[in-house]
Amino acid sequence: MDPLIDWALIAGSFVVAIVVGLTGMGGGALMTPMMMLFFNVPPLAAVSSDLVASAVMKPVGSVVHLRRGTVNLRLVGWLCVGSVPAAFCGVFLARAFAVSDAVKYALGVALLLAVAGMALKSWLGGRGGSSDANDIVVRPIPTLLVGTVGGLVVGVSSVGSGSLIIVALLVLYPALKANQLVGTDLVQAVPLVAAAALGHLLFGDFQLDLTLSLLIGSIPGVYLGARISSRAPGGLIRAMLAIVLLASALKLLDVSNTLTVWALLAATAVTVVGWRLRVRAAARASSGSTDLEPAR
Repeated sequence: MDPLIDWALIAGSFVVAIVVGLTGMGGGALMTPMMMLFFNVPPLAAVSSDLVASAVMKPVGSVVHLRRGTVNLRLVGWLCVGSVPAAFCGVFLARAFAVSDAVKYALGVALLLAVAGMALKSWLGGRGGSSDANDIVVRPIPTLLVGTVGGLVVGVSSVGSGSLIIVALLVLYPALKANQLVGTDLVQAVPLVAAAALGHLLFGDFQLDLTLSLLIGSIPGVYLGARISSRAPGGLIRAMLAIVLLASALKLLDVSNTLTVWALLAATAVTVVGWRLRVRAAARASSGSTDLEPAR
């Protein structure tokens, strides 16, 4: 058996990559903790290898969304103006301070707040979205700031290219459809992650064996997830986003695996019940409007 190949890590990266392709997030927030918790990889080595693998993995999913027209390229451009230089600078902070527990816990709390916000938004009303990703009016300064903060965090911890930036986009651009949100986030993450990966290749703790196993599992996984995402109903993607956010937050906060599984099962059950209630309400509303329609 080739010593460079770790079949368990390949399987784990395949599953995580499907989530990345489907939701546009979860790579750093799931892949890096997975390597640290289940494979005993040192923090800086996990961050470095994950970023280098992501630099190859994310373009695969991005191409699928570009072909489907679910990407706002102006939005991508403004995000990259801030995120690319910030990501490279973040590597120096990672080298100086390793992976700070304070940053990890702050990210966990932020993701929990994001889950609560998404749940509240879903309860108050659906997310209609525009008919075309490029119809959105871009807000340059807030978008650039989001890219800068996200890029810095990615360079330090490998978390944020999806988990944080996609939440910020959710707030800044509520008119984006779910698949447009995922597609735009995946494409903007390509240069962002490439800049951070270059920094870690030069100054981090890149390990070829880890990266090779990650790539073997993640490339087919992200392609499969992106294919599903580009065609899937918005409600399904929103539910997946919330569940992945919750999983990422719990692992960043060092919640035990048992409690995490129970929390995800509960969240899934609530999502299914909520979806059924909304379907029934929509059916009743449709039936009522049909009954009230005057005869011609």
